[in-house]
Amino acid sequence: MRRIRTIAVFPTMFTLGNLICGFFAIVVAARVESPTSVEMNRAPDIVFRHPGMAVRQFDPKDDTHNCMLSGWLIFLAMIFDALDGHVARLSRTSSDFGAQLDSLCDLVTFGVAPGFLLVKMCPQFTFVHRETVWIVAASYAACAALRLARFNVESGEEDDHLHFSGLPSPAAAASIAGFAILFYELRREGSRLSYATTIDQAVQYVLPVFAVVVALLMVSRIPYPHIVNQAFRGQRGMGHVVGLLFALGAIMSIKGYSVPIICSTFVLAPPILYLWRRMRSEKPQHEPIF
Repeated sequence: MRRIRTIAVFPTMFTLGNLICGFFAIVVAARVESPTSVEMNRAPDIVFRHPGMAVRQFDPKDDTHNCMLSGWLIFLAMIFDALDGHVARLSRTSSDFGAQLDSLCDLVTFGVAPGFLLVKMCPQFTFVHRETVWIVAASYAACAALRLARFNVESGEEDDHLHFSGLPSPAAAASIAGFAILFYELRREGSRLSYATTIDQAVQYVLPVFAVVVALLMVSRIPYPHIVNQAFRGQRGMGHVVGLLFALGAIMSIKGYSVPIICSTFVLAPPILYLWRRMRSEKPQHEPIF
């Protein structure tokens, strides 16, 4: 057995930040009590004009606030996950220890936490199909574990880090957590969206099915782009930078609705394109889907 004598402190702190965010995402989601009926309560509106006051408006007893906060913690963990690898490469402190620790943290944050959040943010579906939703959540966590284990075995130094084989677990978690933010927009008292209750109920029944699709895509062989590296690596034209700025502005203007839409589009677009190309025989496919 080879003993580890030293570890890179700075990248490790980013990786552990990922784990801590995932841990508290589970803790916050655990505040949500099991549903006792199909009735939905409206969530108090949070005003973000004064950030200090906005934090105080979170009610620890309000289920919608807790689900939204849990979702944002998963997104915060994605930032730590995106930075730890870059910090390790910039400081030339990449190691097998860091890679293994990163996968262990990812399993908690992007495997267990989204699955647990899925159960808590769909109260109507959970009340009617209590066993089914837990089976879906457990299957999601299991597929995330398989995805991370396969990535550890198959990844190497020669990889270009521009594409993934199968849906990355952070993107899968974002596609689930984004709906927690959407549910707040639909359930808050200040929502002006027509038929918000009807949309809420429909999404609650579609989301578990969507989670099963996401779980299968994680263990698939369908290629997914590495958004961070493809969008920000290297030198690009002025039009590329302007496009990123406009995209960021669109996200911030309707962030409650744009986040789940963008994440779901990233999840579903590559398999649709993959199947379209296979049907049209534009490119021979020799690799299996799974």
